[in-house]
Amino acid sequence: MISRSHEGDGLSLRMRSRLEAYFRFAEHQTTWRTEILAGFTTFITMAYIIFVNPAILSQTGMPLAAVTVSTCLCAAIGSILMGLLANYPLALAPGMGLNVYFTYTVVKGMDIPWQTALGAVFLSGILFLVLTLGGVRQRLVGAIPHQLHAAVAGGIGLFIAFIGLVNAGIIVRSPATVVALGDLHRPATLLAIFGVLLIAILQAYRVKAAMLLGVLGTLVLGILLHQVKYQPSSFNPLAIGSTALHLDIRGALHLNAFEIIFVFLFVDLFDNIGTLVAVAEQAGLIGEDHTIPRLNRIFLADATSTVVGALAGTSTVTSYIESAAGVAAGGRSGVTSITTGVLFLAAIFVAPIAGAIPGFATAPALILVGALMLKGSSSIEWNEPRVAIPAFLTVITIPLSYSIATGLSFGLISFAALELATGGFRRQHWMLYLLAVLFLVRFISMRSL
Repeated sequence: MISRSHEGDGLSLRMRSRLEAYFRFAEHQTTWRTEILAGFTTFITMAYIIFVNPAILSQTGMPLAAVTVSTCLCAAIGSILMGLLANYPLALAPGMGLNVYFTYTVVKGMDIPWQTALGAVFLSGILFLVLTLGGVRQRLVGAIPHQLHAAVAGGIGLFIAFIGLVNAGIIVRSPATVVALGDLHRPATLLAIFGVLLIAILQAYRVKAAMLLGVLGTLVLGILLHQVKYQPSSFNPLAIGSTALHLDIRGALHLNAFEIIFVFLFVDLFDNIGTLVAVAEQAGLIGEDHTIPRLNRIFLADATSTVVGALAGTSTVTSYIESAAGVAAGGRSGVTSITTGVLFLAAIFVAPIAGAIPGFATAPALILVGALMLKGSSSIEWNEPRVAIPAFLTVITIPLSYSIATGLSFGLISFAALELATGGFRRQHWMLYLLAVLFLVRFISMRSL
């Protein structure tokens, strides 16, 4: 009995050692505890998608319960696939912005059945796979000047912080000045401010789980003050049968929906690139030669997730910038995204409970993640106009346009224009200029998201 016990312990240790080697724990100087806590942190900051995505897509006539299940399932599959295949702390889920385009522009605006719109999403996913296997997407990332990497990360940091400030009620819309200071006397806003202070204090003491503890601490205080509203409701995971495999690919082809497919392809492609560069930069995962390791695997996981999403019954699946919260909590490997994926899988059965996490509890994490993502801005050559101007345009337009792709567009177009104007054409890869032209075409011809 003792020998068998020792043999079992030995197998367990060998398996653990192999997993740690596969996920490169030693290289990233991380641990199981850190990675799992980081996965929890990422999940908590993006759990809102479990209810926001179905609320938007259900306006097309898609059954709410079915979209809720497909949202959780696709987030789970995409995140786990990203962790296993690419070993990156990137979580995936149906993309915000693209679900709005799917609902209001394609289905409602063009009077296209949601089944046909899903067919268009499926075709865009297949194009993702073709471009990935052909190495096109990898070359596109390589064409982005490394000088803009920190600018993309900083712009997305401001974007995340802005979202957090709005969710907290600290910043509100204003018809006179676009935005204004909110009512700081609201209980939810005061709780969010408490959360910011709590996380900041924990970070000052170098507590690795500061983000997660801050969110949970704010949530508990909100419960004690009766600011968390939760209404139990019945939920059937088998409801996904109402949308799964209901896509109409033939209808999308007959529709000649080139513009629709192009938008799904284009926005996801460059939102994904922006998110990837930002998270990889923050996590220190970009190589010394400014390349991103295992890039083909990252894009393969992303493209496959979009295809699965269309088959399950949801709009385009993409990488989530909330992954930066997990990175800020110490996540460096695929175990972080796998943990997030497993939690999304569990959320299929407890979706109503997951929806009880209010915006004021997650907002503090978003605000301070944004602050952390600005640290790389010091590496930008602010004394060199050819770099500083495109970097500034990238940083400022991402949050103000509410679009990572748009901010990246401004940065690349201005960078390419300045290179041409100053005789530096040969300094950059030819694909940079192709990208600049494509972005110009987007601004000229595409509908606004």
